[in-house]
Amino acid sequence: MSVDQATVRRIAHLARIAVKDEDVPHLQQELNAILAFVEELGAVDVDGVEPMTSVIPMKMKLRPDAVTDHAGADVIVANAPAREDNFFTVPKVVE
Repeated sequence: MSVDQATVRRIAHLARIAVKDEDVPHLQQELNAILAFVEELGAVDVDGVEPMTSVIPMKMKLRPDAVTDHAGADVIVANAPAREDNFFTVPKVVE
């Protein structure tokens, strides 16, 4: 898979990143190199390899899965930069 310049511009738009026209070819090469590396990783045989949570062996800290009383919606959204009633309001990013 490879990306073209229009796709680079679309990715930049979705990520809300300003990209100059002269930087698009370089970013296209970078994204294509990343995708090529990901394709190479798909060829690696990982049968019998257990998933890891860390590069060093360690046991995951688990907490009990218990229902607790929460502080209430007013307290939770009190520090929100923008809210409406008891909901967080965020800018629309998907068209």
